[in-house]
Amino acid sequence: MLDIKFIRENWELVQQNCNNRLANVDIDRLLALDKERRKIETAIDTLRAERNAASKAKPTPEKIEEMRKVGEEIKVLETELSQIEPQYRELLLAVPNLTHPQVVVSNNEDDNPVVETFKKPTKFDFAPKDHVELAAALDLIDFERATKVSGAKFYYLKNELALLEFALIQYALEILIKHKFTVFVTPDLAKQELLEGLGFNPRDDATQVYNIANSDLSLIGTAEITMGGYHMNEVFEEADLPKKYVAVSHCFRTEAGSYTKFSKGIFRVHQFTKIEMFEYCLPDQSEKAHQELLEIEKEIFEGLEIPFRVVDHCTADLGAPSSRTYDLEAWMPGKPNKEGQDGLPAGRQGDWAEITSTSNCTDYQARGLNIKYRNQNGEKHYVHMLNGTAVAVSRALIAIMENFQAADGSIAIPKALQKYLPGKIKKISK
Repeated sequence: MLDIKFIRENWELVQQNCNNRLANVDIDRLLALDKERRKIETAIDTLRAERNAASKAKPTPEKIEEMRKVGEEIKVLETELSQIEPQYRELLLAVPNLTHPQVVVSNNEDDNPVVETFKKPTKFDFAPKDHVELAAALDLIDFERATKVSGAKFYYLKNELALLEFALIQYALEILIKHKFTVFVTPDLAKQELLEGLGFNPRDDATQVYNIANSDLSLIGTAEITMGGYHMNEVFEEADLPKKYVAVSHCFRTEAGSYTKFSKGIFRVHQFTKIEMFEYCLPDQSEKAHQELLEIEKEIFEGLEIPFRVVDHCTADLGAPSSRTYDLEAWMPGKPNKEGQDGLPAGRQGDWAEITSTSNCTDYQARGLNIKYRNQNGEKHYVHMLNGTAVAVSRALIAIMENFQAADGSIAIPKALQKYLPGKIKKISK
């Protein structure tokens, strides 16, 4: 969350930032509630001080009656405050992070500038298949039985594709250990207060979060949640930063409202495995740290030899906690190209699709979870927190299957993954 003092002093800037990011937040209403809240808190503090002072003197019947009325007045004010607080907090949590000055301002979420491109889109001398067709022919995914067991948008990975999931995990972790990341396997559940502090709204109508009935727990949609909460209410020593973590977890998403988006096969599903990078650092380190996370994402997918491009999110496409976000979008030959990009006519010629994302959330999440560092002068300040996808397994599998397919329906295994597979297999075939 943003500092309410900063919002008071810069309300026009904050409101414009909300408008740029298509965040429907009434800053005037937030400040009115804040003013009323502070007024009530001041009145309560004054009355409590009066009652405490009276308790130190010998009580008289008149003073006892007077303090009884003071107590009743405090209760009335506390009731008023309890009615204001939820409205105030809801509005405060809805205010997005301040946007990095280099981010493009646009109300169209597709206006994300392309920063760079690795390799050209894969071309074939035959009609390429999408991953669903390839998987059916090679017995790699079972959607039908997964629907019977769990419902739509679940799946079983089988045979070589199941093994490729673990190969991708080992491949990514080897790279991240080289970059001095500490490895974690995290819980799949987190408290709702944690999600709120990080900027995820677990109760909104369009939430992507699965909430557990009769509890304050939710299934995580990313290990950003569990790793972001790892140091909640803690204070680092300045010399101990940065902290670089990588976590393997399952991720669960309702995909509410995603019916208008491309979702074929395992592209948009309710459960998948992800390897997530997370970093805590000093404020003056976070810009450099963000670029380093992006470079690691590029290293991973360059090693897999998958064509991708890097895009810089515009304001309309930024998530609330993020100051700046980069995506890697892989070329997926089986994805319909609706806009005729790259000189290709609209149709089944392939398209770019997000496979990783990395965000600098500055002190937005640290403020929500009360995570600070102590500098050499003993002063405490909020840390900066960053996250980045190393590998989202389901989408990485799509990119591998579709880019490495052959005319006979077989799929070559990227060289970087072969050593992690039994017998170092080089190809998936019937």
